[in-house]
Amino acid sequence: MKDLTVSLEDRPGTLADLGEALGKAGINIEGMCAVAGEGRSIIHLLVTDANAARAALEGAGIKVEGEAEPLISELASDQVDRPGAIGQMARAMADAGVNIQVVYLATKNRAVAVTSDNAKARQALGM
Repeated sequence: MKDLTVSLEDRPGTLADLGEALGKAGINIEGMCAVAGEGRSIIHLLVTDANAARAALEGAGIKVEGEAEPLISELASDQVDRPGAIGQMARAMADAGVNIQVVYLATKNRAVAVTSDNAKARQALGM
């Protein structure tokens, strides 16, 4: 799986364009985080086939600005909907000297993170 970064103009219809382009290509969005500000929307997409997703998006005039190897962890039942779970995970990574650049939830109770060092992050989280 890959995390793709896309920047869109912050206006009605741009997210629809993105979703339609991926849908027409048969690409499922496994996870997503979107934040808008100052006229732009920064979107992170978790996809299984980055090359096909990139082709579909760029074919629709949507530029993929980045690609990262994300750290994906399936959340145990005791981590889902538990106050403090993200703090505990983030503290473990911080104590290991790992910077978290992006974090979001994905389908099937998965947490997705783009970090400065996935190997250290995995070790810190006991993965």
